[in-house]
Amino acid sequence: MSTRRSFLQSAAGLAAAFSVAPSRLLSAPMKTMRIFIGTYTSGASKGIYTGLMDTGSGAISDVRLVGETEAPSFLATSPDQRFLYAVNELATFNGSPGGAVSAYAINGRTGDLRFLNQQPTRGAHPCHIITDRTGRWALVANYSGGNLTVLPIGLDGHLAAPATVVQHTGSSVNASRQEAPHAHSVHFDAKNRFVVAADLGLDKLMVYQWDARSGVLKPNEPAWLASAPGAGPRHFAWHPSGQYAFLINELNSTLSALSYDAGAGVFTERHTLSTLPEGFAGTNSCADVHVAPGGRFVYGSNRGHNSIAVFGFDAGAGQLTALAHTPTEGATPRNFGIAPGGRFLLAANQQSDTVVSFAIDRRSGLLSRVASAEVPTPVCIQFIED
Repeated sequence: MSTRRSFLQSAAGLAAAFSVAPSRLLSAPMKTMRIFIGTYTSGASKGIYTGLMDTGSGAISDVRLVGETEAPSFLATSPDQRFLYAVNELATFNGSPGGAVSAYAINGRTGDLRFLNQQPTRGAHPCHIITDRTGRWALVANYSGGNLTVLPIGLDGHLAAPATVVQHTGSSVNASRQEAPHAHSVHFDAKNRFVVAADLGLDKLMVYQWDARSGVLKPNEPAWLASAPGAGPRHFAWHPSGQYAFLINELNSTLSALSYDAGAGVFTERHTLSTLPEGFAGTNSCADVHVAPGGRFVYGSNRGHNSIAVFGFDAGAGQLTALAHTPTEGATPRNFGIAPGGRFLLAANQQSDTVVSFAIDRRSGLLSRVASAEVPTPVCIQFIED
């Protein structure tokens, strides 16, 4: 949704403007885009916040609480953007092991949220959620549970009880972080035929065949793409061509470029680059990855170095090139988002209680800071298009 504010002038002022400078006759109407912000609620935060981003300047305003709920760390909207879904990243829900998902109806005029219902995820600490292209299903990655949950969505936006739960098994080389499966994100491909899930604990990108009628996930053949031992794959993003994808690895601070066979649902790793500048010796872990709308630039967040790593991508060669590292002006940029249209990137600095807005240079892909807003413990940013 968008709101508009026009600068009204008197007839006398209008005449004066004509006499001085016709180009300054009227200020351009400010157009805004609504954002929703997921948070952790262990501190000052009370739940889900909303705000407005000026699509001309990138400034963020009118930040306020609209959904009081526990640990809504990651958000997703329905395809028609009428409904919002938030994971409740909990170890137990209603006395049983596992977290939950909360459903809300979005007031398109005000941005207010109306609570619809909650459903359990049957896996502890759900940390990522996405809806499929039909709007009938929500898929959740449960980090501590090491599993995926499929939740049916009704026409009125309400969630039904889980239809499918897929349990991952195994471990990898990092004894403290990879002692068990840790599903960290889940995505559909462009044709809604395959589901991919990054599992940090297994060092695997899991691939499933998706049945949009029943909500059943069936392991593909092959069933996964293996990452380097100890890499810790975390988040995933598609190239707009659908021929490539990008996997950011939390534990070894790298970004992998992948080729994708859309007919078979098969990935091939092309190459992997560090997300850190040469010579950096501090502690770091990666978090999120996004691709600019044109597909020429890829961005990843570094927690510790506290930066957005900027990469160029040559789709003809299928190759990434490291371009820059832009400080996020805050600590622990857990997640970030690129606004529809590709003009701005908003970074959520979890431990600094700020969301910082950066302008994206469309020719170079480089970032320049333009604004910031205070938000308690921000984690995830979701945009609502006009």
